[in-house]
Amino acid sequence: MCPENRVRYNDITRNEAGAENLSLTASFVSSVIDESKRSGTRAICFITGVPGSGKTLAGLGIANVRTRSAQDEYAVFLSGNGPLVKVLRAALANDQRNQLKERGQLAASPKELTRSIDQFIQNIHHFRDDNLKSTFAPVEKVVIFDEAQRAWNARKAIQFMRKERNNHDFNESEPEFLLSVMNRHEDWCTVICLVGNGQEINTGEAGINEWLAALAKRFPDWQVYLSDRIVTHPEMFGVANLPKALTTVPALHLSTSVRSFRSECVSSFASAIVDGRPDEALALSSGLEQFEFKITRDLGKARDWLRRHRRGTERAGLLAFSNAVRLKPEGIFVRAAIDPVDWFLADRSDVRSSDYLEDIATEFDVQGLELDWACVCVDANLRITGSKTLEPMTFRGTHWQSVHDPDRRKYILNAHRVLLTRARQGVVVFVPFGDEQDPTRRPLWYDEIYRYLIQCGVGLLQE
Repeated sequence: MCPENRVRYNDITRNEAGAENLSLTASFVSSVIDESKRSGTRAICFITGVPGSGKTLAGLGIANVRTRSAQDEYAVFLSGNGPLVKVLRAALANDQRNQLKERGQLAASPKELTRSIDQFIQNIHHFRDDNLKSTFAPVEKVVIFDEAQRAWNARKAIQFMRKERNNHDFNESEPEFLLSVMNRHEDWCTVICLVGNGQEINTGEAGINEWLAALAKRFPDWQVYLSDRIVTHPEMFGVANLPKALTTVPALHLSTSVRSFRSECVSSFASAIVDGRPDEALALSSGLEQFEFKITRDLGKARDWLRRHRRGTERAGLLAFSNAVRLKPEGIFVRAAIDPVDWFLADRSDVRSSDYLEDIATEFDVQGLELDWACVCVDANLRITGSKTLEPMTFRGTHWQSVHDPDRRKYILNAHRVLLTRARQGVVVFVPFGDEQDPTRRPLWYDEIYRYLIQCGVGLLQE
């Protein structure tokens, strides 16, 4: 592998919160863990932040530090995001192996490295299933739940348990069950929830409100710590009711560094686009500063733009909504599965790599992970209505269908929000022209979304 293309763990976990911000957050959470241990209490911390602010890095850092400093704590990082777990495990294993080689030490066998990392980073569903089989407290005293907003509501969890696990006695939401597992500890425990706002992309994903509801319903004695932003703007986080006993801590919200390419303005800009607020998006576009947001109708030019901008170990890639199936005539096959480890970690000379700009990743492949530069390929899943709002659509069988279910509509919008916020330094949006001869690809649909994005302040890609 060429040195300039070697991908390290630091590249995967690169963030824009700034070392000082991350240090404050980690320091406060560690103090909560210490106090829980000292006083024999149970506590929960909610860490929030915009995409790219460093939530995952904060969680990994806390788990690593606590495990190294106190062997009796057995901290673990849990995620229900399969691609994220695979990529983090592979990146950590590669990084550890390279560090050993650089120090002239014999590298541990792949199985030994994998075993230790698998204990440190686990799939949340495996953790859940293991504790369904037991009534004992888990060995872990500190648990970090990544993307906690994606935990299932009661309806989804019960349906899954009955259908996939043949468990007809399960009758609670995933947050309620996971908290009940940690509540088995008779002395103390600490739970850390990493929460992304507006990132729910699957049916049944409950958001932070389900965690707060579970605490109010069954665990009122837990110490609850969350950002003051959740208290002042509960509607932004989908919070209906706040616990009566809570402590607000500014350090639990990760703000991006003022010197970073991507400020919180980028997340707000993407949200304004997706939520159908073009005037607000246009106003925000002037604050994007060094972050580039461009649009083109030529996929070849979009690829050239990505190649020109990436430097060194920076990565670029093509993204599209998982139901953007009518991009197929453009050579974009969203139903062709990718291996996220190869896509995110392979050398750019590897055809499976994101940098090869050939295979397409969807919102399910990239949530929680990032590129430096991204091309978001847009299909007719978002239509501009007469009232100039965005109307979610889905393609089934041979034609497009309107989406009436409120949750499904929200997930489609959130999926596009995720895709537009996967890049650290710049995004180019590709909107095809469509085809007059193809009733599933009417040019009017694509022309309208193209004009809408320009109205929102997305700049034209210059040749």
